[in-house]
Amino acid sequence: MPDARVAIIGAGVGGLTAALLLAARGLEVTVYERAPTVGGKMREVVAGGRAIDAGPTVFTMRWVLDEILAAAGARLDDHLVLRPAGILARHAWSAAERLDLHASVEASAEAIGDFAGAAAARGYRDFCARAGRIYAALEAPFLRHPHPTPVSLAFSAGWRAFREVSPFATLWRVLGAHFEDARLRQLFGRYATYCGCSPFLAPATLMLIAHVEQSGVWLVDGGMHRIARMLRDLAEARGARFRLGAEVSDILAAGGRVRGLRLADGEVVEAGTVIANADAAALATGLFGDAARPTVPRPGARSLSAVTWTMLAEAEGFPLHRHNVFFGGDSEAEFGDLFARQRLPADPTVYVCAQDRGDEAAPAAGPERLLCLVNAPPTGDRHPHDASEIDACATRSFALLARCGLRLTTSPEAVVTTTPQDFEGLFPATGGALYGRAVHGWQASFQRPTAATRLPGLYLAGGSAHPGAGVPMAAMSGRFAAERAMADLASTRRFHRTAMPGGMSMDSARTGGTA
Repeated sequence: MPDARVAIIGAGVGGLTAALLLAARGLEVTVYERAPTVGGKMREVVAGGRAIDAGPTVFTMRWVLDEILAAAGARLDDHLVLRPAGILARHAWSAAERLDLHASVEASAEAIGDFAGAAAARGYRDFCARAGRIYAALEAPFLRHPHPTPVSLAFSAGWRAFREVSPFATLWRVLGAHFEDARLRQLFGRYATYCGCSPFLAPATLMLIAHVEQSGVWLVDGGMHRIARMLRDLAEARGARFRLGAEVSDILAAGGRVRGLRLADGEVVEAGTVIANADAAALATGLFGDAARPTVPRPGARSLSAVTWTMLAEAEGFPLHRHNVFFGGDSEAEFGDLFARQRLPADPTVYVCAQDRGDEAAPAAGPERLLCLVNAPPTGDRHPHDASEIDACATRSFALLARCGLRLTTSPEAVVTTTPQDFEGLFPATGGALYGRAVHGWQASFQRPTAATRLPGLYLAGGSAHPGAGVPMAAMSGRFAAERAMADLASTRRFHRTAMPGGMSMDSARTGGTA
């Protein structure tokens, strides 16, 4: 029966999560992915003969996957080996200026005190306490709510808590109240880039990321791409089918509701439920046909893209940790280049993920797997950067690493460069933006599309949908899409109300409840 079939477009984390939950309910689920592998932005690149994570590198909020797997009758610890990171990140401004942030607030405060003085340590403790209050105010009414609004948030959290969230002040402004040292404002302002934003434009609400990190940053044995493979394996074990290399050209509708898909090769797939794990901009700009075009709001300002160098290299001179950030000299100029002037930054900040390192000693001598990243404007469809621009960006970026003491030795065949133009090719209609719309201004977080669209039977998942970008957020979006689809199917009385493994019933799905 076509109405009982579920077609999912895209095998990113949101699509994989929805596939797992719906297959666990016994529905007939097929995932269509145009790439040859699953994972979406959680991708691997082979450089120098080694597979290297080339997408998200930080895994937080493990409770999200704990709950999702429990709802599908599985345990996360049975399928992934996760190790908590003791050092969250190592930061450098020069060869003489280094600062580690630790999983322990007190250890970080002590390090900050040694780095910038006792007042900075006090400011950090106050900052962390405030970040915790913001997270507590937002977890239930925003992060866990399938369709939050400013009114529902203020009503649920209370006006006092809503003010605590600091939606009307910018992150950069509030950081100035906690830290006189410009380097610390740079460090904590970088949290805005976790969702592709500028700290000069994003709300201070993003301080909550500090609390999220202190609640646990996890190292995944086998790399981040292992999460995607795990979700696929669990979904397949519950009956989901995956068709890789299958590009969807159109979402089909008839009689005022979704009716299936057309693939690029002309094949028509009948389905009464379609979940699009794609950037909302791809639907809004017509990449999936005219029926899907009006189903979601037109996208707002784009989030950041990136230039990345995925490489096998020998690293000397700087004691790399797993996560390392090397700061340029002027954050205001850097973000002005990225957002106002829409160009590669003249003075970039460089992130280096050393994937063979952790809290333990450095890896054995020899080449190691590195991902080096600088932020870039999302102009891959409007202004593809030519080779000279990318080469100049590389020169500036690796010169900063050298000034901080890090020397990298590699060869051209062991380096894969990815630009905003390349990301646009991987994720069309985005310009290479990696985080959906930019969260600039107090309303932006509420303007992300939610799971339900204007076309009955069509749902949205992924980092451009609520609750936002990042691995746990994308997984939650897939859960919201699956729960809304199940609630709508239940309302047709085609399916009996039964409990899901892990305790989630159709009643909780109908109200957006969690396991």
